[in-house]
Amino acid sequence: MWFSETHVAWLFLAVSLLGAVFTLNAFVPVRRIPALFVPSFFGSWLTAELALHHIVWQAIAAVLFLELGALSHWPGLLGMGITIASWLGLLILFRDGHNTRHTFDDALADFAEPENAARLPLAQLVVPFLFRRAGVKVIRNVTYREVAGKTLRLDVAMPDEPGVNRPAIMQIHGGAWIIGDKREQGWPLIGHLAANGWVCFNVNYRLSPAATWPDHLVDLKYALKWIREHADEYGVDPSFIAVTGGSAGGHLTAMMALTANDPEYQPGFGAADTSLQAAVPVYGVYDFANRLNTMLPRFRSQMLEPMIMKAFFEREPEKFHRASPLDRVHPGAPPFLVVHGDRDTLAPVEDARLFVETLRNTSRAPVTYTELRGAQHAFDIFASPRTARMLDGTLRFLTAMRDRAKNADEPLSAEQFSPSDRAPAAVSDNV
Repeated sequence: MWFSETHVAWLFLAVSLLGAVFTLNAFVPVRRIPALFVPSFFGSWLTAELALHHIVWQAIAAVLFLELGALSHWPGLLGMGITIASWLGLLILFRDGHNTRHTFDDALADFAEPENAARLPLAQLVVPFLFRRAGVKVIRNVTYREVAGKTLRLDVAMPDEPGVNRPAIMQIHGGAWIIGDKREQGWPLIGHLAANGWVCFNVNYRLSPAATWPDHLVDLKYALKWIREHADEYGVDPSFIAVTGGSAGGHLTAMMALTANDPEYQPGFGAADTSLQAAVPVYGVYDFANRLNTMLPRFRSQMLEPMIMKAFFEREPEKFHRASPLDRVHPGAPPFLVVHGDRDTLAPVEDARLFVETLRNTSRAPVTYTELRGAQHAFDIFASPRTARMLDGTLRFLTAMRDRAKNADEPLSAEQFSPSDRAPAAVSDNV
């Protein structure tokens, strides 16, 4: 035989170290070392959300190596010890994801649980890319706008059974404003909401570098106009439409909510109602001006300035401030549920905390914040235990806001506030 038990022991040690590196990286992802940034992100993301899956593959590897005699030599014994330590770390990661329920319960203590809510099927937690939900139909590639040589489309997910006056939500995909598609993101939440009676619109929009800010936002506002115009066709209550999205989609979610009926972003359709009744930005980007110095230098110099804004911050800072949700907060903002992970390396949590603090100090509507322990950026791509808790919490928040709007004598809307109320909040650059 070309290999001996000594070889097996050393190989087991190497495999054990590899697994331990994945586990350790999930706890301490690398952000400031350019060469390690991308692999560290993907490694921590996959490990934190699929902790039990990692335990399974490590356990299978351990059994195979043990059968081959890995424990007969000291490298194998050391490898076994490292593997057990890795399993303990993975169990902590799984516990953090499972405890997301308590995070949402604490944040949403004032809001009642939805009655008879359809829970996420167990199969979706075992197979994390299984997004199909019973009782939900999906209509693909509906054209909502043709602009600048582009045909923009959206997908609609809704209950199988016909209905009227259902609440609706727009889902905005992320991808740093330059990539991404409606087919790839938001489907765990879309499926969950549609299974619970919501009509969900997953929307594409023009992308940079072909598009220049605020083209992205203009397209989404046009999509909102289209949804209201086609409300009867899809059984939607046009008086209650929410918005959600992650990463760049979280930034656009916040901007959609904070710039209702702003003619600057509604060229040619200024009379359209682009107000929203609730917003759920997830791991969003809230500050293009980088006042907390959390932005990586190359993000601004290689992406934000040349590809998205087509401007230099040092020469035209006002453009970047006007594109920052942090600078657009006002008393008439709709209710917000802000969701962010405390280990996010792409959109640091410090900016989310400042955004929430500014909202709470300014907005008249409810502002709920859930900071998820152990969560990396884009955690909800998977139907993981953490995502399952977030889906339930988001449904709970949106249902409460829907009930609040229906029961209010005079529901809050952007039109009820004077122009001075809608003026951006002043935020110090020296916070």
